[in-house]
Amino acid sequence: MPEETAVYTHGHHESVLRSHTWRTAANSAAYLLGSLKPHMRILDIGCGPGTITADLAALVPQGHVTGVDRAPDVLDRARATAAGRGLDNVDFAVADVHALEYPDDSFCVVHAHQVLQHVGDPVAALREMYRVTKPGGFVAVRDADYAAMTWFPQVAGMDDWLDLYRRVARANGGEPDAGRRLKSWARAAGFSDVTASSSTWCYSSAEEVEWWSGLWADRTVASAYADRAVGGGHASAARLDAVAGAWRE
Repeated sequence: MPEETAVYTHGHHESVLRSHTWRTAANSAAYLLGSLKPHMRILDIGCGPGTITADLAALVPQGHVTGVDRAPDVLDRARATAAGRGLDNVDFAVADVHALEYPDDSFCVVHAHQVLQHVGDPVAALREMYRVTKPGGFVAVRDADYAAMTWFPQVAGMDDWLDLYRRVARANGGEPDAGRRLKSWARAAGFSDVTASSSTWCYSSAEEVEWWSGLWADRTVASAYADRAVGGGHASAARLDAVAGAWRE
């Protein structure tokens, strides 16, 4: 199997984990929850700090959940999340979605939230996810679509942020507008039974707007994304400061 070739655009700066630890099964995998059974074995790919993983483990008390990620350090955070909830039916490991070290037909559900936008070959990744899924099981993926993001009012500089982010992500080997491509990628990977749906995160209260804008302002100047934007010649530090200012405005 091919190994990962893309670079994870965001890294695991505090501003990134501020967003990732907000995620729950309810706000990030609601489309899947009605299909879960208490006995199921689940593989959660790209689990990050493990908040969704822990929620899934609580929903399959007679089953088991394995969370995997490319970054060993963030798995320590995931283990602490699960331990803090007293869960004993979950474990974590380092893995590459293009070459999973699990036998065929190992899991009832293989789940990946906002993973395929960051991988070098999403079709190969989906084939590998299919391989380790039991017959009759589910491969469940949800992803972002940056070009579909919208905001009001039209603050000067926000369009600049979107253009810059998409260019940096693609230079890193990813596809920031993955959401609209999921069904076609699944078809290309050989899936014959594909259900497509969409959902939206909407930040509308003053507190939500401040939280979301603040973490993106910080991410723009302080995370691995900032290093890759400058290091790749996509933006100067001054331009990143201006984009962060647009987020804060």
